[in-house]
Amino acid sequence: MQKTEIQAAWKTTKRVSPFIWPVGDTKLRARVVLALLALIGSKIIAILGPILQAWAVDDLAGSNISDFILGAVGLTVAYGFARIMTSGFQQLRDVLFAKVAQRAFRRLALQTFHHIHKLSMRFHINRKTGGLSRIIERGVKGLEFLLRHLVFSTGPLVIELVFIGAVIFWKLQDWRYIAIIFITILVYVWFTFSVTEWRVKLRRKMNEEDTDANQKAVDSLLNFETVKYFNAEEREALRYDKAMAGYEEAALKTSYSLAFLNFGQAILVTLGLVGVMILAALGVQLGELTVGDFVLVNAYMIQIIIPLNYIGTVYREIRQALVDMRQMFELLEEPSEIIDKDGAKVLSVSDGSILFRDVRFGYEPERPILHEINIDVKLGKKIAIVGPSGSGKSTIGRLLFRFYDVNGGAICIDGQDVRDVTQKSLHQAIGVVPQDTVLFNDTIFYNIAYGYENASQPEVIQAAKDAQIHDFIMSLPEGYDSLVGERGLKLSGGEKQRVGIARTLLKNPPILILDEATSALDSETEHEIQEAIEHAADGRAVIMISHRLSTVSNADQILFLENGRIVEMGNHEQLIRTKGRYSSLWSLQKSEQV
Repeated sequence: MQKTEIQAAWKTTKRVSPFIWPVGDTKLRARVVLALLALIGSKIIAILGPILQAWAVDDLAGSNISDFILGAVGLTVAYGFARIMTSGFQQLRDVLFAKVAQRAFRRLALQTFHHIHKLSMRFHINRKTGGLSRIIERGVKGLEFLLRHLVFSTGPLVIELVFIGAVIFWKLQDWRYIAIIFITILVYVWFTFSVTEWRVKLRRKMNEEDTDANQKAVDSLLNFETVKYFNAEEREALRYDKAMAGYEEAALKTSYSLAFLNFGQAILVTLGLVGVMILAALGVQLGELTVGDFVLVNAYMIQIIIPLNYIGTVYREIRQALVDMRQMFELLEEPSEIIDKDGAKVLSVSDGSILFRDVRFGYEPERPILHEINIDVKLGKKIAIVGPSGSGKSTIGRLLFRFYDVNGGAICIDGQDVRDVTQKSLHQAIGVVPQDTVLFNDTIFYNIAYGYENASQPEVIQAAKDAQIHDFIMSLPEGYDSLVGERGLKLSGGEKQRVGIARTLLKNPPILILDEATSALDSETEHEIQEAIEHAADGRAVIMISHRLSTVSNADQILFLENGRIVEMGNHEQLIRTKGRYSSLWSLQKSEQV
């Protein structure tokens, strides 16, 4: 492991410590202390076991041990009791620490989940949602593995080695035993770590080949129709087989390296065991040691060897766990682009007037989207923003909701800059019906009720009626309890959109943004819910964003946006009379409907 990796591992371990030793939680801290005491107790008793066994052998060999102890039978019973106590203390340790570990997993996962929701829209657009969930999942599992193996395997092994070394030296009074054990362990650990580092690279290559083969298989199956259209079954099979050949080669190297590791470990362990046993056998022959001492040394060597067999796997997994946890902690360190100012006030909405003053914005500094945008929306008025794709229409809605901050100018609601108020109060005051309504994989009732926490059933039903979707819901076998599927895929585009409208109507915000709210609806359905949208707009400040001009022709004012600039402004009749860009687009869309 390189120096930078060691530093990163140490930093990650320090980040974990507050979750294991929580500040202010004396009960959990007490559990940690008791678990450690149980761990030490189990190791002390485990060390006593071979001593009792050795005394029993000496008693059977006639070494007069029975003069001060119960004899071979009593020692054997005591040995059995020691083994039971060792297991009991181990289980007690696990029981005591289980709540500490589970609480740590929960707190860490929740903290990460909270933080991800606080990150900006820019972050989420650039990130894959599946990748984020995998980072959380791997990070929590990494913490679990680290606790289980570092705290309860590697740590106890070190304690046990120290105890065994001390007992052997006390019992046999010969430093050569300690030297052989120490050298064996040292060489064993060096060999295991070195080979494991090599195997990690081979394993990574195998995983890459496996991922590549899997991606090709999934890609081919997802494009089943295309494969059939071009009669490419054999071509796809050859492509997949080529990927699998790479995996086969990498997997074989991994298997061969594992055999080499296991065989090398067996040689080193056996050499150390034989060396110690030969030394003990010579001591017995010379009368310096008893047969019990020989059994004692053998028992301790086996006690050391068994956990050492797993050290390679544990080392590799601990390294991977540290990497996974580091990725999660890096995610926690990701700064939130949009944050509340110190002392930010709660937004006070009296009439919901909205003012865009000389607003300039670009997602990237070198690519400006909006230039000197000025919009004034008064109470009860509907402002429509239209224009070609890419002109910046939806960006205006995102800036008002403060998914992003403007690069220049200001956006105010009732005279309050949106950057000076809390995001929670701002989001509470604005209702949005987006172009693509995404639903939770739950019931229709849950998805509509999501608009208002603790909404009653009559309120949900009324919102559904206002959105012209109640009759459709009642026609379903499960009614409002019908599941919509992942992202609402069991519903048509129009049905999803109407659920989204119902959800926003239930929220009942003073400001309403309709971002292509009827884009997924056919003309008949659009006409049906237009009345509901009109009703929802009463008494509110409304911004309607659309490319379909027929849906905004009744707006109080229409802004035609092109290349991030407002090039035309007026109501429908005024813009038609000017014979400009709006009029041309209106004529084009009317002709397409004929």
